[in-house]
Amino acid sequence: MPEPRRGLLFGFAAYGMWGAFPLYWPLLEPAGATEILAHRVLWSSITMGLLMVLLRRTTQLRAVARDRRVRLLLTVAAAVISVNWVTYIWGVTNDRVVETSLGYFINPLVTVLMGVVVLGERLRPLQWLALGLACGAVVVLAVDYGHAPWVALILAFSFGSYGLCKKTANVGATESLAFETAVITPFAAGYLVWLGLTGGSNFASHGVGHALLFTTTGVVTAVPLICFGAAATRVSMVSLGLLQYLAPILQFALGVLWFHEDMPAGRWVGFVLVWIALAVFTAEAVNHRRRQLRLTVEATTAS
Repeated sequence: MPEPRRGLLFGFAAYGMWGAFPLYWPLLEPAGATEILAHRVLWSSITMGLLMVLLRRTTQLRAVARDRRVRLLLTVAAAVISVNWVTYIWGVTNDRVVETSLGYFINPLVTVLMGVVVLGERLRPLQWLALGLACGAVVVLAVDYGHAPWVALILAFSFGSYGLCKKTANVGATESLAFETAVITPFAAGYLVWLGLTGGSNFASHGVGHALLFTTTGVVTAVPLICFGAAATRVSMVSLGLLQYLAPILQFALGVLWFHEDMPAGRWVGFVLVWIALAVFTAEAVNHRRRQLRLTVEATTAS
């Protein structure tokens, strides 16, 4: 099978699994979002540790730990991804699946905005139009909800911050996640011990099957990441950018069709504005990349 096709399959697998997460996290109830997060961190740390040994990447992990700048960036990344994870789990287990999908729909636009604010990047006119439409959508949704869509905004900005930290650190996906989970594992383990001592733990309180589900949180975290890494090295950035919309589309569909969450007219208007913004943003990005490639070819031919 050609490498680009394999890459697309890996990409569909990664974003398909992320899109199906709303079906998984409720299985861990009656545990709350914080307890689920602590288990996810703990078991992910164990899973990533085993992967580092199996893939023989412990040398790269030690190099990450020795670099003070990278260590600091990934520690910040660990903090913001923890916020992202607990917010997402809370949203999914509190009938806010549609709103969580909104967070990942607007994430590409938030990432562009952060590039302007933090990195001083300049936007092209159609990118500004897409951002304006997204801001209008947030206002419409705030009116519909009666408050700002905080779950979506926290998800978008925390994941955008996470991406910024990872981009700046410039470390491989496997070792960076291994380091991040290792950093926050002591806090997660301490919280789980405290829950056990105070009788608030749901681990092993609802049967063996339920307890085993907790242990799968590490695999559920690692496998999509590995698939994503395999896709990123085989497909173009344009293809990868288009694939990222698969996860929120699946989450939105699950929220409306499976969980039967309310979608009044105002909410539909807000989501349609977001989708138009994304269509403008994506079309502009594809056309810009084509122009850049054409100019590169012309320059090479001229020389």
